[in-house]
Amino acid sequence: MSLPSNGAATYGLGASLGLALIHASASLVAPTGDLVFVDGFDGAQPSISNYDDLIEGLLGTSIDYNGVSYHDVNGIGGVFPDGSTFTANDVGDQLIIEDATDFYGVHPDYGSAPNSLTFGDAYVPGPNLSLGAMVRVSMDLAEPANAATVDIGYYENGPWGGIEIHLDALDAGTVVASDVLTIADGGGRDNDTIAVLSVSAASFDSLKLYATYNDQPSAPRVIMDDLALTPVLASP
Repeated sequence: MSLPSNGAATYGLGASLGLALIHASASLVAPTGDLVFVDGFDGAQPSISNYDDLIEGLLGTSIDYNGVSYHDVNGIGGVFPDGSTFTANDVGDQLIIEDATDFYGVHPDYGSAPNSLTFGDAYVPGPNLSLGAMVRVSMDLAEPANAATVDIGYYENGPWGGIEIHLDALDAGTVVASDVLTIADGGGRDNDTIAVLSVSAASFDSLKLYATYNDQPSAPRVIMDDLALTPVLASP
């Protein structure tokens, strides 16, 4: 497959689009020393990274944001389902903030407008966007977590069908949980769509988002938003 010179696939409104409180009023009084009430019945609440306070553009090859260190973006070559290959230079190695307003308008269940995080070497200023090439990205956590979810937007069908997108949770370098989706291969033109990846384990200190095809690195077009991390509660 031939890639654009900037290694990015541009999303536009003219493209094929995949159209798609609890109010509590109980008057409970906690008895003295009742740890159910003291510690909180619902447990730890997740910390959500939505990137909306960042400025659109290239962020560099690593950033620290909301307790997460992002690094090792792409940096390797790989294959596509049609047998063609790419090099590290073809896909770029930047973390990128995109104003994805147009994408959120078409996919209201995805993330939280207006910003998304993407990868590669290019972006489209304004409410349109580029879904960048994502081979891999590592995320180190400032505090251990026991659950994580992330919304992703990506292209299916077209040249992307059959690629797997993985989310691994690691503790001290060992994978302790993983989730994976296989990109649909419905034929015809590529189509933008969304999904949620999630992992849970007793504790993990890093995440890795990456793509493979036949167990080799691949480079689907991906954006991500609303990375939610549930911290491990300290013992009382």
